[in-house]
Order: sequence, then C-alpha cells, then structure tokens
Amino acid sequence: DDQIELERASQHLPGGCCALAAIYLMGKFYVANAGDSRAIIIRNGEIIPMSREFTPETERQRLQFLALLRPELLGKEFTHLEFPRRIQPKELGKKMLYRDQNMNGWAYKKIEEDDLKFPLIFGEGKKARMMATIGVTRGLGDHDLKVFSSNIHIKPFLSCFPEVRVYDLTQYEHCPDDVLVLGTDGLWDVTNDKEVAGVVMEVLTSYEPNDPCRYTMVAQELVVRSRGVLKERGWRLANDKLGSGDDISVFVIPLGGPGNYT
Repeated sequence: DDQIELERASQHLPGGCCALAAIYLMGKFYVANAGDSRAIIIRNGEIIPMSREFTPETERQRLQFLALLRPELLGKEFTHLEFPRRIQPKELGKKMLYRDQNMNGWAYKKIEEDDLKFPLIFGEGKKARMMATIGVTRGLGDHDLKVFSSNIHIKPFLSCFPEVRVYDLTQYEHCPDDVLVLGTDGLWDVTNDKEVAGVVMEVLTSYEPNDPCRYTMVAQELVVRSRGVLKERGWRLANDKLGSGDDISVFVIPLGGPGNYT
C-alpha cells in the first residue's frame, strides 16, 4: 500500500485494487484476503471457506467506530449512524430505528437535525456503499479517491491489512480432486460456492488424475460460465440471468498429487 502511494506521487499512477494471496509454507496454506475476492477449499466434495469479503456491511462496526472517533473525516455531510432508510426532514422529532458501532441489533432514537445527513453506510448486498462511493472496504491504493463532487477523502476508512486464515495440509489425506480455488468478485457475483464446487467436480472427473492441464481447464470453465454468452440483451448465463460484468480471474490449485489418489 505504501509502495502504491509512492508510485502515485512520483509517477502519477492513481487507482487501487483488492488482494488475495495464498502461500504454501512448511505444510500449511496461508490465505490472506483484503477486499471482496474469495478463496475456498474443496475437499472430498466438502466446501471450506478460506476468506470472507470485506464490504461496508461486513465492516460496518469498524467503519462506524472510526467515524465516531474522527468525525472530521465525515466532512459534515455524513452521519456515522445507520438507519433502515433515508430520514426525511418531516420526520424530525419522531422515533426511528437505528444502530451504531456497538450494536448488532436495532433500537429506537428520536430523530435530530444531524440524522438528516447521508449515512456513512447505505444500501444492502452488492449495492451497499460507503460514503455513497465504494463497495469494498479493504484493499491496496485508492489514495486519491474522494466522495463525488467533494473534498472528502475515503482512504482513511479503507484498510490495507488482510485477514489471514491457515489450512494445515498435514492433517488430511488429499486426492487430486481436492483443490484450493481463488477467484475475484467477478466469479462470485454470479456463481456461489456450491456451483463452483459442482463445476470443479464435473471438469476434474473428465480428465485423468495425473493430467496436469485438468486444473487449468477447471479455471477456464469457471471463467467462461461466469461470463456467459453474448446475446442481444448482453452477456447471459445458462439460466438467462446476466453474466458477470466484472473482471473474472480464477486460480485452481491442487492440494494432492497423483500419488495420493485412491
């Protein structure tokens, strides 16, 4: 993250990205994620999550707590409190459900003038945005990112620190059909864990266990199915739903070699 900032200043290179890394060291996989990419292990048909997405919804309490500690970051345009919907001026003095950085559930509060500001976090699911701008709350770069038509910087709320999960390969017997799948959000936007596991099993069984290209073919098939087919109404999946419009990058890494196959 520091290196990206240096290059931004010296070479005028703006922008940012998420990061998902897997490191094999002394019999263990260390999977680090900062952003909304995802990693899963498929072992004997079982799905084992190795990461979680960092979005305004999943990191609500961290973001709200920072905004509470440093209200100047909100630029007098946002409130750190969350409401089920936007508050209207006519609702001043009325009671409305809300939650703050300490709450998992909701409670009632009397609406005040400050509550009319735009919420720090607004929307649900893939439509959730922080400061009405960005849907990912961890990653690298984005040092120049500001709220539209304002001078409010978003970078203080973006963390470059990943969450790391560890998987010990020595605890299990792995066959060539056991894999680690790494994918960007373009894959997971339209394909869930179970569907990915289904494609993995389908493709792997069509190749010999000692065929090294079988894993590349799985990755390719996951990309193709998530992108869909170009039709008159855009890219469409097999069920005619919209295909992914985002970047789709996929790695499929075997956990067991041919010698482990039974």
